[in-house]
This record gives sequence, C-alpha cells and structure tokens, in this order.
Amino acid sequence: MKIYALANQKGGVGKTTSSINLSAALASKGKSVLLVDADPQANASSGLGIDIRQLKSTIYECMINGNDPHEAIQKTSLEKLDVLPSHIDLVGAEIEMLKMENRESILRNMLSPLRAEYDYIIIDCSPSLGLITVNALTAADAVIIPVQCEYFALEGISKLLNTIKIIKSKLNPALNIEGFLMTMYDSRLRLSNQVYEEVKKHFGSLVFNTVIARNVRLSEAPSYGMSILEYAPGSKGANNYLDLADEIIHRNN
Repeated sequence: MKIYALANQKGGVGKTTSSINLSAALASKGKSVLLVDADPQANASSGLGIDIRQLKSTIYECMINGNDPHEAIQKTSLEKLDVLPSHIDLVGAEIEMLKMENRESILRNMLSPLRAEYDYIIIDCSPSLGLITVNALTAADAVIIPVQCEYFALEGISKLLNTIKIIKSKLNPALNIEGFLMTMYDSRLRLSNQVYEEVKKHFGSLVFNTVIARNVRLSEAPSYGMSILEYAPGSKGANNYLDLADEIIHRNN
C-alpha cells in the first residue's frame, strides 16, 4: 500500500490531470485507489464527475471537524476508484488549522485508517507550499513531481525540494521522491526535448521513463467529468497514463 502526493507549487504543470488519470489507470489495472483532493479548487473532484455543491461532507469537514472520511468518500464511475472530494471551504482551513495541535499531521492521522482499504492513495496537492500541502507531504510515502516541458520548468523546483527536505527531517523521515513526471511534452518542439534532457541531467533515474505528451483530449476530458480512459480510451493521453501506472506498479513490486 502506498500513498503518493502529486506536488509542485507551480500551477499549470498537469498536477490535477495526472492525479485523475494516474488514479484511473491504476484502477483500470485492478488496483483499488482513493484519490484525495487536497486542492480548494476541487478540480480533481469535478473532473471525475462529482457535483461538489451537493456534498455534505468533504476533506474540509474531515480535517477541521474530525468527520469520518468514510462519510465523505464518493464512488466514481470507475469500479475501483473512489474520491475524497474537496471544497472551496478548504481555502480557509489553513487559518483554522493554525490553532490545532499537531497541525502538520492532521491529514496523515485522517488517512491512516484508510490505508488497509486501498492499494494506492493519491493526493492531489494545491499549487502552493502552504499548510495543506505540508499535510499531504507529511501523510505521503513518496512524492511525484509533475514538470512541464516548457521554459522555466526547473524554476521553483529547488523550493519544493527544500520543503521536502525540511518535512523529511522534521515530520516524515520516510518521505521519498518517487519521480519527476514530464508533462505536456511535444516531440516536435526542440524546447520540449531540451527541457527533458535538462531535467534528466539534473535528476537522472528519478525521472520517469513515461512522458505525458501534449494531448487535446486530456484537457477536454475533465469538462465531461471523466478520466481520459473513459473519455478517449485509445488516445495518446490514455496510453501515456496506462504506461505510467505500469511503471509505478512495477516499481512497487
């Protein structure tokens, strides 16, 4: 059983897209998966067809009021994929958490009884290094860092690596980096190839073999409340995430 946090404080790098579609790909390979939406924008929840306006309980109520996460977990149209949805209220959670004790470990304590129920728990982090993301990194066994194949791709990564280092030394000594995931890759662009080479030079074997190609279908799927595997099963995007799921399953065996 493994908990992954998908984190990068830079927005628009494909974090939520990767959280949704990696979760769906793992589920399609027979693994039971819980996707935890730890981003107040709640895009991972709505991207899997959950109407967040109808929810009585979300990650916010679980973290702030101590609600049982089982009451908040929603089924999705994929048999083995569940979601712990988010809500815009989560924006204010960081301030409310300041007065709570062990505030960095609230999410870890909340998820710990769920560990036995899933093969994988994937946490979609918000694009910031605030207290909720610190909670996600404290709860996780490993971090997957999506990196966009564009200029300034490595900008800000040192900040994230520094945060991971601090969390490792103070809160979660078992935390590892699972890998850097190159997203929005366009093989026709010299820039894409240069960025890939640069990241590979910096991080070597920590870069996943699977690269997520730029794919229109990937950006369309969430507006239909579907993962890429349901929306466009034969697409390049779907195949990329199935390959990534294989790579992760292989690493865990």
